[in-house]
Amino acid sequence: ISSKLYKNGFEDIHSHAFNGTKLNQLILKDNKNLRRIHNDALRGATGPDVLDISSTALESLPSYGLEAIQVLNATSSYSLKRLPPLDKFSSLLEAVLTYPSHCCAFRNLRTEKQNLLLSIFDNFSKECESTMKKPTNEMLDDSNNTLLWSVERNTHPFATDDESSPYSYSTIFDDSEMAGFDFEYDFCQPKVLTCTPEPDAFNPCEDILGYSFLRVLIWFINILAIAGNFTVLLVLLTSHYKLTVPRFLMCNLSFADFCMGLYLLLIASVDAQTSGQYYNHAIDWQTGSGCSTAGFFTVFASELSVYTLTVITVERWHTITYAMQLDRKLRLRHAVPIMLGGWLFSIGIAVLPLFGVSSYMKVSICLPMDIETGLSQAYILLILVLNVVAFIVICACYIKIYIAVQNPELVAANKDTKVAKRMAILIFTDFTCMAPISFFAISAAFKVPLITVTNSKILLVLFYPVNSCANPFLYAIFTKAFRRDFFLLMSKFGCCKSRAELYRMNYFSAYNSNCKNGNVATAPSKASQAFLLLSALEK
Repeated sequence: ISSKLYKNGFEDIHSHAFNGTKLNQLILKDNKNLRRIHNDALRGATGPDVLDISSTALESLPSYGLEAIQVLNATSSYSLKRLPPLDKFSSLLEAVLTYPSHCCAFRNLRTEKQNLLLSIFDNFSKECESTMKKPTNEMLDDSNNTLLWSVERNTHPFATDDESSPYSYSTIFDDSEMAGFDFEYDFCQPKVLTCTPEPDAFNPCEDILGYSFLRVLIWFINILAIAGNFTVLLVLLTSHYKLTVPRFLMCNLSFADFCMGLYLLLIASVDAQTSGQYYNHAIDWQTGSGCSTAGFFTVFASELSVYTLTVITVERWHTITYAMQLDRKLRLRHAVPIMLGGWLFSIGIAVLPLFGVSSYMKVSICLPMDIETGLSQAYILLILVLNVVAFIVICACYIKIYIAVQNPELVAANKDTKVAKRMAILIFTDFTCMAPISFFAISAAFKVPLITVTNSKILLVLFYPVNSCANPFLYAIFTKAFRRDFFLLMSKFGCCKSRAELYRMNYFSAYNSNCKNGNVATAPSKASQAFLLLSALEK
């Protein structure tokens, strides 16, 4: 029978609801309030061959009774985010679903009949090749068993007419199993399971990270970013020395890069949990709060990091250029509102996708890649253009700083080389992080993508977090000031007391020397500016 129960208004279907019936079709579509089908609802029934649960509120399918289904229709079933184990759909030939990710589950699924045929007729591939070359009327002729027997006899030459070949139909199947079965048509031209809608370019059939080597690298990178930036924050915030402008800016930079590490940790954790079955978790992840949180973290961290790097570079240039003009010195009361503006800007940029300007739900790595509307496209371009402008400003400032101290008469050659190398490293890390991502992202924003989402995940792991891993080392850990603060902090716990005392003595000695020089100096000196640069790069 065909049971058409659409638009009935019921909310659940109880156990053994179809007991004793032979179902050809079970149509449950348009039952808006149907949320549950009991796991044993189809127990005691035969079939159904067709199951239609379109436009229902079902959150799951029963675990029993799905083996006979050949056609599954689940369009507009937005609450059905997970599928039962795939082995339950042993006869499925056609699936029309709501979410493209679910079709990934059926991509490599063979029907039970195909699996049986492949296991039995593995040695008959040559027979298939010869059969496919025959005309259709000959292939479907009732006497086609003659050719099959000739193959069997060639394979088993000692078999007589009265003996059964090991591969004869009668020794493999019962008569009931052979009913309606044609070897050459069913096996050589098997039916293929079709599923719609098919996955698109933004959501290919793969895990979150796609490549296996990225799954290993991302853990190393996120641990490095989190540990490095947390250490910098801990040392700077617990230091008993005065909070200077460079320290304040470094705290902001470390916090931004720490948030980037949290984003990578979240992505890596979800990828590890859903590995091999992401199709069953894709909807919950991409439409849930987890992906939105990850997207907010990465955009906020990225923009605050770029903004702070720009401010740090401009502050260094300003310190060198106006070294002897104390009235123009950048003080903490100036830096605080500057960074407050950066925080407000970064939070605003990160919040916009949560309110419909682009979206974090477009891809599994939760980046705002939605450019369907003009506003979303403008949003992406704005971010990319601002990042490129920031990089140009950073490069320009470091070039001007280097030119100011390039004269060998002002700075010793070895110190000049040291300045150049440090600047080159800072600019190179910024370029490595921004250039490849900006190039491919701008082309994609103009709807001319030059790279697939799968390959873009390589950029995400290898290039995107470069600054977050390098910044704590280049701007803090490798500097003398940080090492001094670190050993002083360790001395509070009874470690490295001798090193801490040495740094303390050196600090007070340098401080007294600067005070004496400050009392003598009466006019600006370019040489003193050059040495200020070296100290600025050590902050």
